[in-house]
Parts: sequence; structure tokens; C-alpha cells
Amino acid sequence: MPRPIWSGAISFGLVTIPIRVLPATENHSIAFHQYHQADMGRIRYQKICELDGQVLDQSEIGRGYEISKDTVIEVTDDDLDAMPLPTAKAIEIVAFVPAESIDPIRIGDSYYLAADGVAAKPYKLLRMALERSSKVAIAKFAWHGRERLGLLRVKGDAIVLHSMRWPDEIRSPESLKPRPVEVDDEEIDAAVDLMEAMAIDDISGFRDHYRDALEEVIRAKAQGAKPEGAPEKPTAAPVVDLMAALRESVESARQARGEDDDANVHDMAEHAERKTAKKNAKKPSRKSSA
Repeated sequence: MPRPIWSGAISFGLVTIPIRVLPATENHSIAFHQYHQADMGRIRYQKICELDGQVLDQSEIGRGYEISKDTVIEVTDDDLDAMPLPTAKAIEIVAFVPAESIDPIRIGDSYYLAADGVAAKPYKLLRMALERSSKVAIAKFAWHGRERLGLLRVKGDAIVLHSMRWPDEIRSPESLKPRPVEVDDEEIDAAVDLMEAMAIDDISGFRDHYRDALEEVIRAKAQGAKPEGAPEKPTAAPVVDLMAALRESVESARQARGEDDDANVHDMAEHAERKTAKKNAKKPSRKSSA
């Protein structure tokens, strides 16, 4: 069980639910140190005062806001703790919204909220109310020197807190608009067929093969062996016939899943063409500009 990173309460109207916050994820990445290549000495980083050149311990370092080059306002932990914010001591629920209304790009780190002490009943009450309403809770909380926006939802028997970005922190995708092109219904149907051929119900089987390969490199070098070389990088050929590429992709995806050859890509193409013909009978045809 990971150590709690924060203790406080969920504020739900007039109901207060004492909770502990625990990380919901863990990092399995392989960490590297930096070394001097000439003698393999470890590289260290020091915090040095620019005025007297002294190397400082963390206990000697404070925080401040620079108003001008010569004026810095010190801000202490006591200053932050004394701010008149209800979110300094609690995760304050401020609204409930449909889950589908939340843009996933706004979601950040995830945490489990564990009921603390006598909070089992109000904790369960909030969890079951969230389940029955099919909504998620929007909350505000203050951690690490700033107020944050969060989302509370149910996962199994637990309530999960996702940190969220404020609306003004999301960049607009307007500058990424591609040049205008037309895509016809047959191409869209073929792309949907490819999606269906690649569809799965469970992603728990995916694993980090890069980490596996990196572990093998470290293991081989530790044993004095030469790591296996990387495969040649495939050269991507330009797509000339989009429909042909889609059909070939569908066929490859189905073969990879071991589906029987009777349900081949040609049957799917004919199905797509029949669907297109029906649509075209009801409206003017659209031709691809590709």
C-alpha cells in the first residue's frame, strides 16, 4: 500500500468526509544516472547561492516572488497555510456534471481517496450517489502552493480523484486545421471496417516492450555480451491508393486475429459499396479529390 500524500476531507454540502489521498498509479520506467564518460564518476547537482557561492541544504532554501530585479517578496509555508481558502483543508465539491462532458485532454494525475476513521458511511454514501446519478463531481483543492480543479468518479469500491487543468490552460487546436479535402462515404466505411477489425474489449494485455528490450540490453552488457541489434527501420511508402491501403490493412488485421478467410476484405468492400450505393440513392454523390 503506498503512503498517503495528503490527508484532509471531502466537503460535500454540509457533509464532511475525512479521507487520505494515495497515488493511483506507479512508474515502472527504468531510471538512469548521469556519469562522466572519462572516469564514470557520478554527476551531482548542487544548489548554490549566486551571491556568496555557498552550497545550500534544502532547509536553507525558501520561496519568493520577484516583483522587480531588486525586490523579492518571501512567501512562507505559514503564509500559504493561513490563506482564507476552504480548499486548503478540504477537497470541496462544487458541481456535478455528466462524465461525457469532460474533455479528456483536461485530465491529469490520478489518486485514490480512502475513507479515514469513522468516514466509512458518508464515503460509501457519496460513492453510491455518484453511481446512481451517472455523474462525476467537480471539485477544487489546494496542493503544493496552488488551487487546483479536480474530478471525482467511482472505480470499483473506491472514489478516484483526477486532477484537471483549468479552462485557460488548454491550448486551442485551431492552428492545426488541415487543408480542406473531401472524403467520400466509401473511404469512411472502409476506415470504420478497419477500426472494427482492430477492435478489442480489454487492453490489460498490453505491456511496455521498450522496457523489456531495455532490460535485455542492460542484462547483456552486465554479462559482457553484445546486445542484439535493432531491426532495420521500415521505410514508409507514400499512400497512392487510399482505398487499397485500407483494404489491405483490414485484411492484415483480420489475419492477425485469426479470423477465417471466408469473411475477407473483399466481402467487406462489397458491403461498403452497397452501403454507399444506398446513401447515394438518397443524395447527390460526392467524389474524392484525392
